Amino acid sequence: MTDAQNLPVNVNADGIQTGSPWVDAIDVHHHIIPEFYVSELRRMGATAVLGGVDRPAWSVTDSLEMMDRQGIRAAVVNLWPGVPPTDRASAVAFARRLNEHLAEFVAAGDGRFGAFAVLPFPYIDDCVAELAFAIDVLGLDGIGMLTNYGGLYVGDRLVEPVLAEAAVRRTPVFIHPGVPPSTGQPTFGLPLPLYEFPFETVRLAAQLLYNGTLARFPDLPLILPHGGGGVSYYADRLTCGPVINAELAARLPDDPIAALRGLYFDVAMCGGQAAASLRSFVDADHILVGSDHPFMPESFSAANGHGVAQRCAFSAAEWATVNRGNAERLFPRLRRKER
Repeated sequence: MTDAQNLPVNVNADGIQTGSPWVDAIDVHHHIIPEFYVSELRRMGATAVLGGVDRPAWSVTDSLEMMDRQGIRAAVVNLWPGVPPTDRASAVAFARRLNEHLAEFVAAGDGRFGAFAVLPFPYIDDCVAELAFAIDVLGLDGIGMLTNYGGLYVGDRLVEPVLAEAAVRRTPVFIHPGVPPSTGQPTFGLPLPLYEFPFETVRLAAQLLYNGTLARFPDLPLILPHGGGGVSYYADRLTCGPVINAELAARLPDDPIAALRGLYFDVAMCGGQAAASLRSFVDADHILVGSDHPFMPESFSAANGHGVAQRCAFSAAEWATVNRGNAERLFPRLRRKER
């Protein structure tokens, strides 16, 4: 290990440290909010943001300027929340339109962008077909999902054909938290992402573990954002199922902690104590850069990066791995050509 002060930092022409500590980084948690998408969501009775959450301004210029200031060479973008609940034909058509837009966006980005494709959930056969088209024909870099679609969680056996199709290609799957399906639950006048999003990711991790998904697809790269929510903190507790109910022993992998450590985690919004928990739980080769741009302000993302550097005490080699090595392994398009 090395002291965080010895890690490389971005400096301006006068040698003054600026922005975040990322160097030549690849950001895997980067939202885009095209105006046509916002308009179409509104027409379909949905929104690009949740209640109580400010909608940020976004443009491709804003993304690129933020990336340049923050030492981010490339970003794998996503369209959150993807396709809203609608009929099958509309969902399939909208997913195709969004994926074709993403392919055009990537092609125009001069090597600065990759993209996670959108799928027409909850129509599983159509999701499988769209995944194959998005990866094999459009050349997108991964699949973006929500933790649940109207109560159908990604770890459910009904969703397994989609994961199996991704696993054949070893296509990375980025699973962003969504709103839990419960109704009538008190919100305390607070926006749900503030506290429910981390819980959603833990819910999904528990399901992936006990449904055997992680055991059946050990080589499928699954990326959990926000440091995995609370997964690193709750990992030991999640293994206690057989202690609570002996019948759960048959549903747990032989080494459940190793199974959870096989997940990938981006560091968006976890530069405080959560970073130390994540670092103690998982090796550097499963940690990825995430800014959560533009939903989190650039100043916050920069401070978050410094928090990760200070609390994780990566060696210089590990820091390079977190900044770009892991993402280059998952997203070959974004490898530097000279490497």
